[in-house]
Amino acid sequence: MKFLGFAAASVVSGLALAFLIVAWRPELIHRERVAATAPPAPRAPAPPSALQPQSLAPPPAVAAPPARISYADAVQRAAPAVVNISTARLVTERVMPSGLDELFGMDLRPLYRKRVERSLGSGVIVDAQGHIVTNHHVIANADQIKVQLADGRTAVAKVVGSDPDTDLAVLQTRLSGLPIMPLGRSDHLQVGDVVLAIGDPLGLSQTVTHGIVSATSRQQLGVATLEDFIQTDAAINFGNSGGALIDTNGELVGINTAMLAKNLGVEGIGFAIPVNMVRGVMSDIIAQGRVVRGWIGILPTDVSEEEAAQLGLAHGGVLIANLYAPSPALSAGLRQGDLVGSINGAQVHSAQEVMARIARSKPGSTLTIRGLRGRSSLEIRLPVIERPRSR
Repeated sequence: MKFLGFAAASVVSGLALAFLIVAWRPELIHRERVAATAPPAPRAPAPPSALQPQSLAPPPAVAAPPARISYADAVQRAAPAVVNISTARLVTERVMPSGLDELFGMDLRPLYRKRVERSLGSGVIVDAQGHIVTNHHVIANADQIKVQLADGRTAVAKVVGSDPDTDLAVLQTRLSGLPIMPLGRSDHLQVGDVVLAIGDPLGLSQTVTHGIVSATSRQQLGVATLEDFIQTDAAINFGNSGGALIDTNGELVGINTAMLAKNLGVEGIGFAIPVNMVRGVMSDIIAQGRVVRGWIGILPTDVSEEEAAQLGLAHGGVLIANLYAPSPALSAGLRQGDLVGSINGAQVHSAQEVMARIARSKPGSTLTIRGLRGRSSLEIRLPVIERPRSR
């Protein structure tokens, strides 16, 4: 009974206290009602997961980086097959007398001394048998030829054969596991195409220069007897001769040969032998050690219309300036001063073209030459023989 009385008294006291609080702070009742009737607060969105569909809104645009133009792939494909060529030859030269000898009237026997003359160039490995194509002038008269690969290996190379008419030569080394230059098509080149020259200028190995094809089929430059050069503004410096001219696919399109008028300060006029010509010369040299060409024994020259008028000729063209004796041309009746108009029915327009057509003719075949002698028509058939090697 005491416990029940105590509980009842506590309840009465609590109600009384609550009444006093409400009477003193009535806003507490209002706040509780607002909280009870307010909508529930929005829940924070859960992070997307692989199981939830993503938003269809496109992502914000990001500026693409500028395109990078690089020919590194082409260089990596071609450069390992470009080699450095160093040559040495023993030269004997006369020692000039000193001024004292002349002053005292001394009549001494001439003195001679020997020295080693060295030269640098480049070359291109073209097959697994170790054949290397370079320029004839790089290895001409050399007593010793060494090649150094891009991987650092060195070896002595022998001359398989050379062709001064096109300024090409083929060497061979016995090294194994050689990188090989892929051969392209020079007849597909167009003016404006990007090309790269790879070589060892001034002994600086694996140097790459870049330019465009400036012209094709350049002739009559006086560099070689048979010319059909690719002109480029890619730098070709001393030591680049015999190196590779490649396209942007890393394929060989030419053998670098010369720069024009470097002594005059002219820049950006370089020449390379087209790979289509290289193929034929290389195949002949590898097969038989030399290139077999047709020959009839004439020395043609170009004649302008003005020069023709001064000489009393009907018009300009290709003039036979001289003939070899003996020769098929002389025996057949061709004379100095005859104008050549066509060979086997195909018109010719330059002395270079005449020489090229005759050179491509097989020994044993027959040529028909039509032209003019003075103002009279001329037609002569004559045999083609193999070009003498001494010429």
